Amino acid sequence: MPLALWALTISAFAIGTTEFVIVGLIPTIAEQLSITLPSAGMLVSIYALGVAVGAPVLTALTGKLPRKQLLMGLMVLFTAGNLVAWLAPNYETLVIARLLTGLAHGVFFSVGATIATNLVSKEKAASAIAIMFGGLTVALVTGVPLGTLIGQHFGWRESFLAVSLLGVIALLSSMILVPRNIAQPPVTTLAQQARVMLNPRLLLIYTITALGYGGVFTAFTFLAPMMQSLAGFSPSAVSVILLGYGISVAIGNIWGGKLADRHGAVSALTLIFAALAVLLLLFQFTASSHYMALVTVLVMGIFAFANVPGLQVYVVQKADSYAPGAVDVASGLNIAAFNIGIALGSLVGGHIVEHYGLAQTPWVGAVIVFFALLLVRLSGHLDKSRAELATE
Repeated sequence: MPLALWALTISAFAIGTTEFVIVGLIPTIAEQLSITLPSAGMLVSIYALGVAVGAPVLTALTGKLPRKQLLMGLMVLFTAGNLVAWLAPNYETLVIARLLTGLAHGVFFSVGATIATNLVSKEKAASAIAIMFGGLTVALVTGVPLGTLIGQHFGWRESFLAVSLLGVIALLSSMILVPRNIAQPPVTTLAQQARVMLNPRLLLIYTITALGYGGVFTAFTFLAPMMQSLAGFSPSAVSVILLGYGISVAIGNIWGGKLADRHGAVSALTLIFAALAVLLLLFQFTASSHYMALVTVLVMGIFAFANVPGLQVYVVQKADSYAPGAVDVASGLNIAAFNIGIALGSLVGGHIVEHYGLAQTPWVGAVIVFFALLLVRLSGHLDKSRAELATE
């Protein structure tokens, strides 16, 4: 694999770290800025909304820019956003910083996937994209717990300073390693994206994605304060728990992909969402038990992101049938749906925490995931009915 691909991976690692490190910093930010936990949790929602807007809208608006220049511009925006967060004197400035970095994230993965496939031969395209997205997984395993640890010992602002340094490394790597002669992909207009998004069958999958992730983030957004206030762990122990959670996520991501390959997307998603709903409901009862909470969280990590490969494969399969010629657009819109789910889940979780307390977030998340499960079964039924009509 070319060295330029590792520049993309470093960028993905930096972006993944800044997206999820906030989860471990929520109690620290709430305390140091004298805001409520739900207000701190809003920082997750703001970032996710930036990604959801950035992915389709800014990708369309920047379609004519040379790929290398756009990539470097995105990393400048990302680094600037994190520097603003480092210097943020108040909550409002931090909100703006999170929105800026979210916008950069949304466009990066659309552009990065195109660049990655241009760097290698066609038969290695999938592996190139997997390596780039591997930066996100590594961020969950190492970047998030390390960033949380920095925030707990030196202050949350220093966590964003550390991520901004990663952004500078990513920018320099892209400047030096990424070639200038990258093929320019066809420009996808907002109208084309709207047509794909509003296709009923694809819209059903986007809804499944949003609900599945929304249910997870209803509880996951407030995982750090739950493990401290309810399960009785120290702040330093929470960073270790996040490390374990990240390892579980990495395992689950690989397992989820193999499960979808072996049994099909619908069967895999049925199992994953069913298990996730049960585990979230179980967490409702184990959250106040020191060791049982830990075990539940680590097992839940295996299923929490295991749905990603199945959902992406499923949307590509349906796009082949219902929106031929727009498969990349359909796949990109599913990334936006993931982040809409994160934003809504964080908002719902914040509302629950504010009015009913931390302890009530898991069962609400379980209910939301259960609705995703019902829609998966509905989608599978529609697939079966269409296949039967085709054979008659």
